[in-house]
Amino acid sequence: MRKRTNIIYLDHAATTPTDKAVLKAMQPYFSDVFGNPSSFHTLGMRAKEAVTEARIKIAKLLNAHEDEILFTSGGTESDNMAVLGVPRYFVAEIKKTHGPEAVPHVITSAIEHHAVLEPLIWQQRRKEIELTVVGVDRYGMVDPKEIAAAIKPTTVLISIMMANNEIGTIEPIAEIGRALLKHRKEKGTALPYFHTDACQATGFLEIDVEKLHVDLLTLNGSKIYGPKGVGALYVRRGVKFQPLMIGGGQEKNLRSGTENVPAIVGLAKALELAQSDRERESARLTELRDRLAAGLLAIPKTILNGHPTERLPNSVNVSFIDIEGEAAVLYLDAEGVMASTGSACASTSLDPSHVILATGLSYEAAHGSIRFTLGHATTKKDVDHVLKIVPGIVERLRMMSPVNLDMKYFDRLTNSD
Repeated sequence: MRKRTNIIYLDHAATTPTDKAVLKAMQPYFSDVFGNPSSFHTLGMRAKEAVTEARIKIAKLLNAHEDEILFTSGGTESDNMAVLGVPRYFVAEIKKTHGPEAVPHVITSAIEHHAVLEPLIWQQRRKEIELTVVGVDRYGMVDPKEIAAAIKPTTVLISIMMANNEIGTIEPIAEIGRALLKHRKEKGTALPYFHTDACQATGFLEIDVEKLHVDLLTLNGSKIYGPKGVGALYVRRGVKFQPLMIGGGQEKNLRSGTENVPAIVGLAKALELAQSDRERESARLTELRDRLAAGLLAIPKTILNGHPTERLPNSVNVSFIDIEGEAAVLYLDAEGVMASTGSACASTSLDPSHVILATGLSYEAAHGSIRFTLGHATTKKDVDHVLKIVPGIVERLRMMSPVNLDMKYFDRLTNSD
C-alpha cells in the first residue's frame, strides 16, 4: 500500500464539513454576542433574538410553526426525546383505559438508527412499553400496510426513518402518514403519533411536515454541512411527551439547558442552504452515484444494498462477498479514500450491520458491506479514482480470505427473495 496523498472523502453520511457560509453566520455568537439567551441585558437579548430568528427560519423551511421547533444537542437527543418521551407521557392514560398491566405500544422498523432502536429496546426490556418491529423487504423498504396492521388500541407512537443512513433507501413516509390520518379519523383519536428521523434526508428531499403528515421530525446539523452537536425536533402543536432534560425551563420547559447559540444559528443557515440547493445538488450527485454503483457492481460477487432507485442521491452501499468490510476500509484509507462499513455511530462494534441483515442477506454479505456517501466536493475524477483502486483491493483481500464462496452460493445470496 502506498502512503495517501490527496484525500477523497466519501463518508458524508457520517458527518460533513462545516460550510464556510455557515461558519461565517456562527462567528459573531462565539465572542461578540456571547450572552445567555435567558439573560435580560443587551447581550442576552441579542442572543435570544438570534435563537428566535433561527427558529422562525427552520419553521418556515419545514412548513411548520415557530413554536413547534425545539433545539437539541443533535439527532440522537431528538430521536430519544420522541421515542422515550411520548410513551412515558401516556403510561398513566394507557393503564387507566386498558388496565393496570397495560403499557404503551410503539411500532418501529428493523432498520432504524440505533438512536431509535436502542432506547425502544431498553424500554421493552424494562417492560415499560410493548414494541413491534416491522421487517423490510430485500431493498430495505417498509410496507405501509404492515405498519397499519400492527396498530393496537394501546399504540401511542410509530417511528419510521425518512431515509436509511446505511443503505440510503427512501421510505414511504407520506403514504404512512396518510394511512395514520385515516386511522385517527375512523377511531376518533389523536394517537398514534408519527415520528420520522430525517437526518440523512434533509439535504436531498423536501422536508414539508404537512405533506409528510408527521407529528415529530428529527434534524441534525452535522449531516447538512452545519456544526456538530446541534439538532432540532419538530413537534406538532398538541403533541404530548415527557421531557428528558429538566431544570432551567428553556425550550418551553421541554428541553432545559442553556441554548448553544452559535450552533443553533449554524443549523438554521445550513438547513437554508441545503434546501435552496437541494434539487441541483441531488441531480449532480445522482449521476455520480450511479456511475460509482455501476463500476463497483462490475466487480465479481458484489451486491448493491438498498433500493436501486428509491435511494438517496449520494448513497452507494455494496457488499463484496469473501472479504471483511473493515479491512477494505483500512486499505481504502491508506489510498486516501475515506469510506465506512455502515453507520458511523456503530463503528466501534464488530457486529454485522443490523440493516443489511434485516434485508435478508447473509452474515457474509453484511460483514463485507462498505458505504460510500458522496458530497459537495465529490467529483467525477474522484469517482473514477475510486473505481480504479477498489478492484485491486477486493482482489487482494479475497486472496487473503480463508473462505472463498463459489458463484452458485453467491447467486443464492443475491436471490434470497
